[in-house]
Amino acid sequence: MERDTSSSDVSASHVGRARQRRRPTEATADGNRTNGPALLVNDQNKYKSMLIRTYSTVWMIGGFVLIVYMGHLYIWAMVVVIQIFMAKELFNLLRKSSEEKQLPGFRLLNWHFFFTAMLFTYGRFLSRQLVNTKKTYKYQFKQYAWTHMILLMVFAQSSFTVANIFEGMFWFLLPASLIVINDIAAYLFGFFLGRTPLIKLSPKKTWEGFIGASVTTIISAFVLANVMGRFQWLTCPRKDLSTGWLRCDPGPMFKPEHYSLGEWVPQGFPWKEVFLLPVQWHALALGLFASIIAPFGGFFASGFKRAFKIKDFGDSIPGHGGITDRMDCQMVMAVFAYIYHQSFISPQNFSVEIILEQILRNLTFEEQKFLYQQLGEIFHERQLMQS
Repeated sequence: MERDTSSSDVSASHVGRARQRRRPTEATADGNRTNGPALLVNDQNKYKSMLIRTYSTVWMIGGFVLIVYMGHLYIWAMVVVIQIFMAKELFNLLRKSSEEKQLPGFRLLNWHFFFTAMLFTYGRFLSRQLVNTKKTYKYQFKQYAWTHMILLMVFAQSSFTVANIFEGMFWFLLPASLIVINDIAAYLFGFFLGRTPLIKLSPKKTWEGFIGASVTTIISAFVLANVMGRFQWLTCPRKDLSTGWLRCDPGPMFKPEHYSLGEWVPQGFPWKEVFLLPVQWHALALGLFASIIAPFGGFFASGFKRAFKIKDFGDSIPGHGGITDRMDCQMVMAVFAYIYHQSFISPQNFSVEIILEQILRNLTFEEQKFLYQQLGEIFHERQLMQS
């Protein structure tokens, strides 16, 4: 009996040591299962995943082109639909069915805030009485905070997107296209050439994909700006809610300028001069932002998903995840495009009253008198030229 007991103790201790030895291996295996394959190059199912992503991409691009052709209001409607899907996916991140069984109809309160903010953002307001329950206060307040954070994130950026649309579809379509091009190029370069991991938050992103996508995006920005800038349907701003065809003066940004290549090209080079749109130089700034800064919106989203231990925000798009997964970089890009347009592109409209107020407030009497004399001479010269 003592021999059996000692042998069982020995075997138990041996098993214990064996278990202790296996723990690092088990942790590594769990870690591998959690993080998945580090690079696309080593993924055995990458071609199947690429095929699914390609089908979804073709459908998205085709639908997007159709909506752009239909006009401004339809793009606005598309933005609203995207907002609804993004909010749905984000609402579900903190949803607990066990808690909400005690709060019938509580999920409707989230959507109440959503549509109230939507109507408020677009010039309307709708108020509803909130029903408060006596239980699960902690869960309710957490959902209140989460709802307001979602509304702030979704509608703050969407207001910039809608503003870009009505400033001219060019300022919506070009930034959005650059993000799509950057995403596709990063995926393809990483798929075939990726060897060096870029960031731990996104294990499948590589330096090869990042650099290749950056170069592709900047070149595409310069070329696409020249192509899009030649269509008044894209460059003319929409001043009302009509759906008719647009005609307008494209402005100096969209009028070709002559550039002589001169000594920059060999003597036998076929092109000695080129015609470029001034907006193409601004497009380089958009391309630089889309390739270097905007991807950090995706990195932030990856860290956000890692914190909630989920792979994607949703499953609305096969092979891509949810709408929010596709819009993370677009949100950052829309805000930058609006700020850049208002700062460097949009003309400043000054009325006569504003100019006179500035003159009276900031100029001395002698300076005002000198300005009056100079304006009189200018007007006199113009009258002589007209006569």
